[in-house]
Amino acid sequence: QVQLVESGGGLVQAGDSLRLSCAASGANFNNYAMGWSRQAPGKERVILADILWSDDSTSYANSVKGRFTISRDNDKNMLYLQMSSLKPEDTAVYYCGVRQPSKSRFDYWGRGTQVTVSS
Repeated sequence: QVQLVESGGGLVQAGDSLRLSCAASGANFNNYAMGWSRQAPGKERVILADILWSDDSTSYANSVKGRFTISRDNDKNMLYLQMSSLKPEDTAVYYCGVRQPSKSRFDYWGRGTQVTVSS
């Protein structure tokens, strides 16, 4: 019943900025942490950023620290990923996910949105 719908992906050039959005529905998301992952062609899925739903506690993968910012709007059940200084290696399908705050594994992922960074 949980539904996560990503949007905001597209084709951009290196150095550009892009904001991804995730609309969440089907659960009380105050009981969950949420995050973003990505999967590049031929690569495994990698967790990029994570945020608790009850506060602003966040964590980031080293590859995106200082460039990506995760945020959320609890009242609207929205999750965001602000990306800046994009690099070709950021090219991937980006997914919005949900997990229980007491566990490390994500329970649900959206269908993803494609981000392509050209040089």
